[in-house]
Amino acid sequence: MSRIGKAPVTVPSGVTITVGKDNVITVKGPKGELKEAVDRDIKVETADGELNLTRPTDQIRHRAMHGLYRALIANMVKGVTEGFKKELELVGVGYKAANQGNTLDLSLGYSHNIIFEVPKELKVSTETLKGQNPKIYIEGTDKQLLGAVAAKIRSLRKPEPYKGKGVKYANEVIRRKAGKAAGK
Repeated sequence: MSRIGKAPVTVPSGVTITVGKDNVITVKGPKGELKEAVDRDIKVETADGELNLTRPTDQIRHRAMHGLYRALIANMVKGVTEGFKKELELVGVGYKAANQGNTLDLSLGYSHNIIFEVPKELKVSTETLKGQNPKIYIEGTDKQLLGAVAAKIRSLRKPEPYKGKGVKYANEVIRRKAGKAAGK
């Protein structure tokens, strides 16, 4: 049995989970509403504040889906109650970030500024403090969308291994290289 799949998802107060037709799970909470279509073979049951998922057989496909959908539903429950947040940091001389609503204006050392449109489901904010690197904060209820947008922003200028310049996650550690050795 899948260690992740067999663990029940606890449903906090204020969160409602409904299983619609075609196995579509809808999670409503104080921060919003999320939907996820679950594979038709996986059975979803809600009972006394807990949600359990069961699989019909021990086929490889069913075992894989069991843990996957349990994790996705657990992330949806956490998203509508607490929400998720990612923090990106711009390392480099002259690198800047500004936002107007959900539009990011990034200056990343190219000949032009990059205008990045963040989806309306997410909230973005920027911060530039004297003596510190500019920071971008992205928050929302959908963990998958949040991670995809943060990865896309990071891909605009990945951190390079020699000086560490680029867009990085706040907690990311960049493996550094030694550069050229001096002459003999």
